[in-house]
Parts: sequence; C-alpha cells; structure tokens
Amino acid sequence: MSDTWKDKLYEPAGELVAVENVNFEGEEPKVEGEELIAIQNVDLSYQGNTGAIKALENINFNIYPKEFICVLGPSGCGKSTLLKILAGFIAPTEGKVKLDGEEITGTDWHRGVVFQHPPLYDWFSVRSNVAFGPKMRGVPKEEYAKLTDEYLEKVGLLEFADKKIYELSGGMKQRVSIARALINDPEILLMDEPFGALDALTRESVQDLTRKIWWDTGKTIFFITHDVEEALLLASRIIVLSKHPGRVIEDIQVNFSRQIIEEGATDIKFTPEFYKYREQLLRLINSQ
Repeated sequence: MSDTWKDKLYEPAGELVAVENVNFEGEEPKVEGEELIAIQNVDLSYQGNTGAIKALENINFNIYPKEFICVLGPSGCGKSTLLKILAGFIAPTEGKVKLDGEEITGTDWHRGVVFQHPPLYDWFSVRSNVAFGPKMRGVPKEEYAKLTDEYLEKVGLLEFADKKIYELSGGMKQRVSIARALINDPEILLMDEPFGALDALTRESVQDLTRKIWWDTGKTIFFITHDVEEALLLASRIIVLSKHPGRVIEDIQVNFSRQIIEEGATDIKFTPEFYKYREQLLRLINSQ
C-alpha cells in the first residue's frame, strides 16, 4: 500500500510487538494532519445526595481524522459521560472540547451518535428512518433518496428498505442506526456500547460491518465498550480510563483491525500477540 492515511494511522507503532515491550509511557499516537477533536483539561461533576461528585478528571487527548478509538474502563468510570460531552449532550464542568478548533456547545449533524438501544421510529419504514436526518436538514428529495439507498446497501439492508422497524432483529436495527448516522456525513461517529445487547453471532457480524465501513470510508469513530476483545478487534487506538473519577491511564495503538482487513486474519484473537494485549488490558482494568 502506498503512503496513505491507512499507513500513517499506525505510525509510530510499526510492527506489532509483545505487550510487555510496548512503550505505554510514550507520546500520544499521531496521525498525519491536524487533530479533529481536542479534549482539553475536561472535568465533569454532578450533584449527588452528599454533594458534588466528580465523574471525569483532567481528561486530555486529541482525536485525529480517520482513527478508530475504543475507550475501555471499569463500570462507572465515565466512558459514556465522555461520549455525551463529545456529542454535545452535556457540557464539562471544567475544560473545553473543540471540533476543528471550534468549541462544542451543543448537538449538530457533524457528530453522529449510535446508542446500544437505537432510538428509531418504530412506525416508520427502514428507508424513512435512514432518510430522516437529511430530510429534516432540507436536502432535496432526489438527493436524499439516492443517499438512502447507498447507505442501506452499505449496511446490507437495501432489500429490507420498506420493512417497519418493529419487524427487524436487534442486529438489523443497529445496522439501520449506523446507516442513519452515516447518511449525514458526520465528521465523527460516536458509538456508545452499540453491540452490548446483541447475541454473540450477531455481534460479530455487526463488528465486521463496522470495521469494513470505517476502513472503506475513512470515517473517524469513537467507540465505547466494556469488552476488551471487541476493542482489540476494532480499534486503531485504545484509551483506558481509571475507576471513578475517570482519568486517562493508558493510550496505545493496536494493529489487529488492520491485520483482519488486509490479511484476512480471521483467527487473530487466538494468536500470542492478541492474547498478551488482552491480558495486559484486563489486568489494568481489573486492578482499578
């Protein structure tokens, strides 16, 4: 492959090495070009019965274009809270989050969100759900109709376009949710444990779909998960948060997603390298 973003994405990590040799204290992974999102000194506190409770503390990192970032951490560490700040649903108590240099102060179509339980319109067809965003933004019908078919084809649902949402399986609903987010061409796709409620086989299928869409489109993805294997199979970079209050305690690049796509390494999770990364991350999270 030539000197493309797919090559730059994994620099300076280079060839995958045993986890005990990874420099976890090194500089933040860099990707060609400026950062897409800058998270600067972010704290988030909320009012509890006994006073202010800090959910996030001193969060600092950049998100670069075309990265697939997975965020791991113990339950209650603030993973979803951080995603809500990036989406503009809530504002940090301290610090700033900037997209393309502009502070995020609310929601907009530049950030697409996919939740574990898709907030779809059950009484609408699959096609109408996917077309909803561009239709509301005033995109001409001819244009959004064409885009709708394109994204339904990407997620393998074109033949189900006229089905109602209540007729779909859980995995199919998530595919609709992904298409509905992508059709707006957001600068970043924010995914909050989107496959947590799916059975194992469906989950693997939708993981494969998400990895392929990321690789083919170059879309930036920020993905919350509690599953270490899922993070390793999808991410180009993994960020680990500490227990409450959430702080960044690890920020590493990984190469398994690229190996799966470029080399067809379907048995990658049975390799010694994968096992070593998995055990290292599990020990880190469980020690919190």
